[in-house]
Amino acid sequence: MSEPKGRGLGKSRRVVVKLGSMVLTGGNGTLDRNLFLWLAEDVRELRAAGMEVAIVSSGAVAAGLDRLGLTARPASIPEVQAVAAVGQINLMMAYKEVFGAEELMVGQVLLTRDDLENRRRYQNAKNTLQTLFRMDVVPVINENDTVVVEEIKFGDNDNLSAMVTNLIEADCLIIFTDTEGLYDRDPKIYPDANLIHRVDTVDETVEAFVGQSQTAVGTGGMGTKLLAAKRAAHGGAGVVIASGRHPHALRRILADEQLGTYFPPMEDRLTRRKHWIAYTVQPLGELELDQGAVRALRDKGRSLLPKGIHAVRGAFDRGDAVRLLAPDGSEVGRGLTNYSAEEVRKIAGLASWEIADRLGYRFYDEVVHRDDLVVVVAPDNS
Repeated sequence: MSEPKGRGLGKSRRVVVKLGSMVLTGGNGTLDRNLFLWLAEDVRELRAAGMEVAIVSSGAVAAGLDRLGLTARPASIPEVQAVAAVGQINLMMAYKEVFGAEELMVGQVLLTRDDLENRRRYQNAKNTLQTLFRMDVVPVINENDTVVVEEIKFGDNDNLSAMVTNLIEADCLIIFTDTEGLYDRDPKIYPDANLIHRVDTVDETVEAFVGQSQTAVGTGGMGTKLLAAKRAAHGGAGVVIASGRHPHALRRILADEQLGTYFPPMEDRLTRRKHWIAYTVQPLGELELDQGAVRALRDKGRSLLPKGIHAVRGAFDRGDAVRLLAPDGSEVGRGLTNYSAEEVRKIAGLASWEIADRLGYRFYDEVVHRDDLVVVVAPDNS
C-alpha cells in the first residue's frame, strides 16, 4: 500500500468496466436510469478520444426480480435462470435505449466458464469481441444465467470481468461497486475506517481487510473484487475498485481523478496464455511432486518430468489442466499435461527415456512443459 500518485489510466487503449447489481439498481431493486445516462455519456466521450470500452454488466436477475414482483434472489439455480431470462430483456433494453440516444450501438455477449476454458471457443469469443470493436459496437457482457449450472458458472461477474480483461487484452479494468473502494475495515460497521488509495501488492495483510458478502440482488463482495483485481493486474492491466454511484465516475477515473482504490499492473505479468492457464481453465486433476521437482519448478524454471511425480489424482486427458502440489499439499502451480491420468500413473517416477519402454510410445519428455506451466498460483476461491 502507498500514497496516491498519478495512475496514467488516461492512456489506455481498451477499457473493461464492470457494473454490479447494487450499482445498477442503487440497492432498491430497480434499474437506475441516471446511472445508465452517465455511463452512456462517458462511453461516448471516451470513444471520441479513441478508447474502446467493453462493459461487463450484472443486473439481469435484479431486473427480473423487479419485473416479477419478487423481493429476494431465489435460492435454486432453475429459479435464478428463469428470473434472469425475464430480466435480461429489460436490462438490454435499458442499454439499447440510453446508449442509442448517444448514437452508440450495443451488442449483447453471454458467456459461461465453459466458453473460455475451451481454447477454441475462447478464441471464438475473442474474435467476436474484436469484431464488435471494429464495427464501433459497445459489447455488453454478462454471464449466461439462463443456462449456467454450478459446475460451469463463473461465480460472479467480478471474476468474469478479470477474464474478459485478459481475453481482449485490455489495459485497464474498472470495477464499480456501492462503496468508495477498499477500506482497512468494513466502513458499514466502523465509521472511522480508512479508504486505501493504492495497493501495489495483494498480500495476506490486504486480504485480511475483506470478507465475503451477498446481497438480495447480487453475489460476491469485496473479496471477489480483490481477487479479480489481483488476476487482472497479474495480466498487466491497471485496476480500480470504486463507487459507481458518483456522476460520470468512469470519465473522472480515466482523467486521473483519485477515486477508489488503484492496483497497478504487476511487474511479473503473465503472458495471455499463462494467464488463461492460471485463472480460467479449471484443473481436472492433481499431480503430487517430490521436493526435488518442486525446487526445479520454483527455483530453476524447469519443466515437470515424470521422475518428480509421486502420485496422480483425478481423471484427465492430454491437454487438460492439472494442479501441481508439493509434498505438504500446498499448490506449486498449474499446467497443461502432455499425458492422460492413466499414462501419468504408469510413468510416474520414471526417467524420461523410460517413457517409451513403459507406454510403447513417447509424445514428450515432459509431463508438463514450462511453456504450459504457471508457478505459485494463488488459490481459486471463486
